[in-house]
Amino acid sequence: MESLVPKPLPRPMRGLALLASTLAVALPAHAEPTPAPLTLDLAMSHPDWIGPPVEQLWWSADSQHVAYTLKRAGSPVRDVFRQPAAGGDAVKLAPADAAEADAAAPVFDARRTRMATLRNGDVFVVTLATGQRQQLTQSAADEADLRFAADGNAVFYRVGDEWRAYDFAAQRERTVAVLKAEKDPQAAPKPDVLRDAELRLIDTLARQRADRDALAAEAKAQRDGDRTRVAAPVFFGDDVTIAASSLSTDGRHLLVALEPKGADAGRGGKMPRYVNEDGFEDAEDVRTRVGRNAPIAQTFKLVDLADGTVTDLDLKALPGIDVDPLAALKKEHEQPALEGLRAVRLMDARFAPDGAPLAMLRSVDNKDRWIVRIDRDTAALSTVHRLTDTAWINWNFNDFGVLPDGRAWWLSEESGYSHLYVQDGRRAKALTSGRWEASSPVLTADAASFVFVCNREWPGDYELCRVPVAGGEVRELTSLDGVEDFALSPDGSKIALRWSASFTPPQAAVVSIDGGDVRKLTDTRTAAFQAMPWRAPRFVQVPSSDGAGSIWGKLYTPTTMEPGKQYPVVMFVHGAGYLQNVFARYPVYFREQMFHQLLTDRGYIVLDLDFRASEGYGRDWRTAIYRQMGTPELQDYKDGIDYLVANHQADRARVGIYGGSYGGFMSLMAMFKAPGVFQAGAALRPVTDWRHYNHEYTSNILDTPELGPQVYIDSSPIEHAEALQGRLLIAHGMIDDNVFFQDSVRLAQRLIELKKPGWELASYPLERHSYVQPESWYDQYRRILELMDETLKP
Repeated sequence: MESLVPKPLPRPMRGLALLASTLAVALPAHAEPTPAPLTLDLAMSHPDWIGPPVEQLWWSADSQHVAYTLKRAGSPVRDVFRQPAAGGDAVKLAPADAAEADAAAPVFDARRTRMATLRNGDVFVVTLATGQRQQLTQSAADEADLRFAADGNAVFYRVGDEWRAYDFAAQRERTVAVLKAEKDPQAAPKPDVLRDAELRLIDTLARQRADRDALAAEAKAQRDGDRTRVAAPVFFGDDVTIAASSLSTDGRHLLVALEPKGADAGRGGKMPRYVNEDGFEDAEDVRTRVGRNAPIAQTFKLVDLADGTVTDLDLKALPGIDVDPLAALKKEHEQPALEGLRAVRLMDARFAPDGAPLAMLRSVDNKDRWIVRIDRDTAALSTVHRLTDTAWINWNFNDFGVLPDGRAWWLSEESGYSHLYVQDGRRAKALTSGRWEASSPVLTADAASFVFVCNREWPGDYELCRVPVAGGEVRELTSLDGVEDFALSPDGSKIALRWSASFTPPQAAVVSIDGGDVRKLTDTRTAAFQAMPWRAPRFVQVPSSDGAGSIWGKLYTPTTMEPGKQYPVVMFVHGAGYLQNVFARYPVYFREQMFHQLLTDRGYIVLDLDFRASEGYGRDWRTAIYRQMGTPELQDYKDGIDYLVANHQADRARVGIYGGSYGGFMSLMAMFKAPGVFQAGAALRPVTDWRHYNHEYTSNILDTPELGPQVYIDSSPIEHAEALQGRLLIAHGMIDDNVFFQDSVRLAQRLIELKKPGWELASYPLERHSYVQPESWYDQYRRILELMDETLKP
C-alpha cells in the first residue's frame, strides 16, 4: 500500500532532513488524523503509538525476498514478515510458514551452492539453485557456531562442548569431538610412593590394575578401529573449565580456551527487591565492583583430532606480552609487579581454507590486541597484527576474518580512526583511510570487495560503502544519511538494509550491490505519528576551547525567536559514554527528542552534544577521558553554553542539564564541579562513585582503584557533593542491575550529612536501568519539567 509522508525539508548538507518512504507494509486504511498537540503524556506514552521499528532484517534463500521482525502492537510478541525485494505487500508468516523466510546470519559453502542457517536452535540447509530446504537437526539442544566444511561435503556445528557434523553424502549426523573438563580415566597415573609400594607388595591389587589397563587398551583399540563409534573424548583435566572452542573447516583441529576452575570471581552484591508478586521482599544477586573481579586469564590448546594430541599454545611469541604497560603505575602505588606473562583472553577465532587457525587475543589489562596465525603442526604463533593503545583497546571495531586465499583482514584504530586492512605479506595494507570510521565489513559473494558502514561526509552521516579487496576507490552505495545495518543477498547481487531518520524509526530497503537507487520497502509509522508537526533538530558545531576541534551537537530552538530576548537553556547528556546521539539516524533517545521539542514550545533552547568519549569521532575523541572521566566532557558543555550565548540568544544565568546513566553522572559532575554555571540538574540512574561500577567498563577508562585512588576521587561525583548550589533531582530505578540504586542512596546520605538544600530523590520500585513502564517515564519527566520551569523560567 502506498504511504504518503511529508516531503523532505530543504537541507544545507546531506543528512539533515526526514526521508520519504515510497513502498510500505500493508496496513489498514485510516482517515487522516487531526494532529494532536504534543504533550508530556503523549511523548512518554508507550511507543506503540509511533509504530514498530523494523528489527532484525535478513534475506530468504531465493534472493528475491527480505524478511524482518516487527513488534506486535500491545504485546511483546514479535512477528516475522516476508516481502518481495522488488516491492509489494509484506506478508506476516504463520509459524507453519516461517521456514520460507529462512533465518538471519547465514553461512555459505566455498562454492556458494548451499546456505545454512540456525532457526530455533536447529540447523537448516538450502540448496540455492533449487531452493530445496532440508532440516538437519531437531533437538532440545541449541546448535551454535555453524560453518561448512572446506570441501562442502559437511556442515559443522557445536552443541555445548560437543562438535558435530552432518555429512551430506551419508545423510547422517556424526560426532566430531567431545570436550570434557575432567581427568582422563585412561591416563597414566602420576608417580606416587604409596601407590607404587601397594602395587609391588599386594599381588591382587596389581592384577586388578593390569585387568583395568587391558580393558581400557582394548576399548581404545576397538574405538580407533570402528568408524561407527563416537569419537573418544578429549580430556583437559578437572582443574579447568572450557571457555570456548572452535573447529577448523577441515574438521581436524580444535582451538580451545580454558580457564582455571574455582578462580576467585570477587564478592558479588545483593540487590533488594521490595515489590514482588508474592508480597514479600527478597534480594537478587548482582555483579561485583571494579577491581574485585578482573577477567580470568585463559590458556589455549590446539587439539589434533586425527591422533588426539593436545598441544599448549606458547604465548611468549606475542610481541609485548612480557612487558607491563602499567608497570610505572604499579610502582607508584606499591602494587605487585608483573610476574611472567600478561593475562590474555580469546576474542574470536577463524580458520583459513587450508585449516590453519587464526585467533584474535586481547590482554586483560586492555592495552593490546593481537591477531595470530597458529601453525597446525607445531602450534607456534606468528603475529599477523598487533594493536596497542596506551589508554584502552576499543570495545568496537574488532571485526576480523580470512580471505579465500588465506590472508587475514581486520579493522583497526591504529591510524586514529577505525579502518579496514588486509594482510599483504608481512605488512598490513590499508583499504580505507581518512578522518572517518569504517565498521561492520562484509566480504561480497565474489570475494572481490568489502561492503561496510561509513560516515565519510560528517560524523553523523552513515552510508554503505564498498572498496575492492585489492585496494582502490571507496564508493558510497547509498545516500540515505541514516543507514543502520545491512545484509548481502545469497546470490550477491543486492543488499537489504535498515535505515532511519530523526523521526522515522528503522525501516527496510534494498539497493543493488553496485549502488544506485534505493528501493524503500516499509513505512511502519502510524498515521497519528506522521501527522504530528515534528521539527528536525539542527546539527551544529561548537568550537572547543581547548583545541579538541568541533563538538557536534543537536540544537532545538523555539520556532520564533524574539529579537533581543534571552532564552533559558536545557542541555542533554547521552548515556553509555561511548555512544553517539548527534546523527541523522533515529535516536535511541526518541522520547527525549520529543521532550526537547516540547521544551522549545515552552520557550527553551535545548543543546544535545556528542561530548568527548562519544562514538563516531575517532580514537583520540574516545580516549580523551582516560583517567579523567568527567573533566573534558564538562568543558565541552561549558563551551556549549558559550556557543549558545554568542550565537543563539541564550541566557547564561539560566542553564539546566540532565541525562541518564553516563548522562546522569555528567549531570552530577556539572552541578558539583561547576557550581553556579548550571542552576538546575536532573541525574537519572547516575553513577555516583566509579569504585562501585563494573570492571569491564571502568577499568578500561580509569584502570583499577589500586592504580589510581586519586583518579577515582577526581572522577566520582560523590567526592564533590559539598559544592552543590542549585536545584538537583536524582531519579533511579530500584532494581537497576547495571548502575545500582545504591549509588543514588549513598549520594542521598552524603547530601543529608552535608545538610544540602534543594535536592530530591525519586525512586521507581519496578524499573531497571532502562525504564519500561510509561507511568515511570511520565513521572520522571514531569519532575524534570517542573524542575526546569521552577528554576529557569523568569
